[in-house]
Amino acid sequence: MEGGNSPGLQLQQLPLATAAVSVQPHTDSFSYKENLIGALLAIFGHLVSSIALNLQKYSHIRLAGSKDPRAYFRTKTWWSGLFLLVLGELGVFSSYAFAPLSLIVPLSAVSIVASAIIGIIFIKEKWKPKEFLRRYVLSFVGCGLAIVGTYLLVTFGPNSHEKMTAENITRHLVSWPFLLYVLVEIIVFCLLLYFYKERNANYIVIILLLVALLGSMTVVTVKAVAGMILVSLQGALQLDSPIFYIMLVCMVATAIYQATFLTQASQLYDSAQISSIGYILSTTAAISAGATFYLDFTGEDVLHICMFALGCLIAFLGVFLITRNRKKPVPFEPYISMDAMPGMQNMHDKGIAVQPELKASFSYGALENNDSMPEIYTPATLPIVQEQHGSKGASAPPYRVLEHSKKE
Repeated sequence: MEGGNSPGLQLQQLPLATAAVSVQPHTDSFSYKENLIGALLAIFGHLVSSIALNLQKYSHIRLAGSKDPRAYFRTKTWWSGLFLLVLGELGVFSSYAFAPLSLIVPLSAVSIVASAIIGIIFIKEKWKPKEFLRRYVLSFVGCGLAIVGTYLLVTFGPNSHEKMTAENITRHLVSWPFLLYVLVEIIVFCLLLYFYKERNANYIVIILLLVALLGSMTVVTVKAVAGMILVSLQGALQLDSPIFYIMLVCMVATAIYQATFLTQASQLYDSAQISSIGYILSTTAAISAGATFYLDFTGEDVLHICMFALGCLIAFLGVFLITRNRKKPVPFEPYISMDAMPGMQNMHDKGIAVQPELKASFSYGALENNDSMPEIYTPATLPIVQEQHGSKGASAPPYRVLEHSKKE
């Protein structure tokens, strides 16, 4: 009896063992291959976009330093930069169709690293030898840390993959974790917008938090649109579903408002601060949205999650060091306001600014270009005042000179 039952037991256990050995490794290898394709596309896209932006910047600098009367959009350099920019953005957009959202978003650190290196080599930014240790060594350390963080992100990134069909996206869209996340995000966004618009709280963290919250919704919709296009190209048409156009409209709308807040932030703060703080906040918000909507970290072990978080922190530190010691432009103000000077009364009722006569001089008021004269620091003489005398036959002098003492 026992010998007759043993072959039956072996025949029943054999298909399970075969399925466990053959199917699971194939799925893992396929997932890692998709992760690698998505990561390479994202790195390529961010690298090409950085080259494109610096190429357009070089075009503007060359036109400003020459007597070329052409506009910037009539130069081949600017159009080459625009073509590379479109190519890079297409690469980043395509990467969302292959790899998880939480893996693609932190790879935007590649653009900051590339811009830091290209800014030194391609644009030829000037630096003094005594400033090299203070500025560029930390920048190179930041580039190294960002590269190490990127390697950890790609190696230990989430490995969850599913087909971006209309049914799956709709199921994620009405799930209670995502609905709760959207509710919290809307409340936080409205509070930040109230303080920014009504209370004039123009802090960089508030503006970039608004950008990050909008950006988290942008990347969620970008992955949905890119994934549905990829599934449609593979044979299962998804473009006839209403959810595709809902995601497309949300993607465009959030991207436009995100660009609006970024423009406002660039008018108030330095681009280096916007790059570092914006990268940290946007990456954190996007990873949270990807983990909630697409369940990126479902089934991942604790070691992979901790190493992925460590890679994010190292990339954050690298980006901070890259942008920390960048030179801040000091704008030249061609006029001063009397109410900005302590202890000085306003010359006008409403404190109208005093405009200098810019004749190659930094003198203010009605002074000419006499900066080199030491007499400019001597006390001025008050104007001559004409007095009207009552008696016509008086022989008093028609003018009286008022002297100005040094004590006054």
